[in-house]
Amino acid sequence: MTKFAIAAEWTKFWSVRATWWCLAGGALLMAFYAVVSGSSQQFSGDRPQAAHGIVVTGAVYLVEFCVITVATLFVTSEYTSGSIRSTLQWVPVRPRVSAAKAAVLAPVLFGFGVVVAAVGMVIAKVLMAGRGLPTTFGEGLLTALGMGAYFAFLGVLCAGIAFTLRSAAGTLVVMIVLLLPLPLLMSSYVLPAAMNYFPAFAGINAMVPPGDVNPMFGGTPPYGAWIGVLICLVWSAAGLLAGTVLLKRRDA
Repeated sequence: MTKFAIAAEWTKFWSVRATWWCLAGGALLMAFYAVVSGSSQQFSGDRPQAAHGIVVTGAVYLVEFCVITVATLFVTSEYTSGSIRSTLQWVPVRPRVSAAKAAVLAPVLFGFGVVVAAVGMVIAKVLMAGRGLPTTFGEGLLTALGMGAYFAFLGVLCAGIAFTLRSAAGTLVVMIVLLLPLPLLMSSYVLPAAMNYFPAFAGINAMVPPGDVNPMFGGTPPYGAWIGVLICLVWSAAGLLAGTVLLKRRDA
């Protein structure tokens, strides 16, 4: 039954035009950001950047919003169309539905993150024309893998919130607040270090190679890249668990 549920969700995921538009849009946004930032390195010698730093900022400023959109619509479109009732009839054990969606989202978004990171770094490196800071193979690999992990866990977290709220608009608002305003407010008025333990900032730290400076805020991350991945994992597990619990307790 679990294999059937995953296969069904895989088919639904790729049969929706929004999936293709969101993923293609994310790739184009990363390419655009890499072109602009890479070219600017030839003229702004006072603020040198590395190719892997450029794709980190591109992921957080632009691409992550395509990721949360595709994950949101993967869940909420079924509530909008009413097809969630058919889904729950075919797979009556409700935790299998949320688990199947996570099993589709995680590998797809991981691969998407790795690919767009690699493409962005290549574009930025070419257009930098020897300017800016260097990027080693190891640094580029860690950034690409970190971006893949961040996007995968971000998508699962978003799916869990979508199951909780059953609204695309509500899910997007919650995710945007969780990614930026809330951690900034918490770090400003409650605990300065709190910011690094929210999804977006943990994701940034997961993409920064050891000893590197955070390309967005300066300074070295307070923990290693794998700790950032683990924090993102905890957030995604909590979100999916909350969504699954509410899915079990109420009607579609």
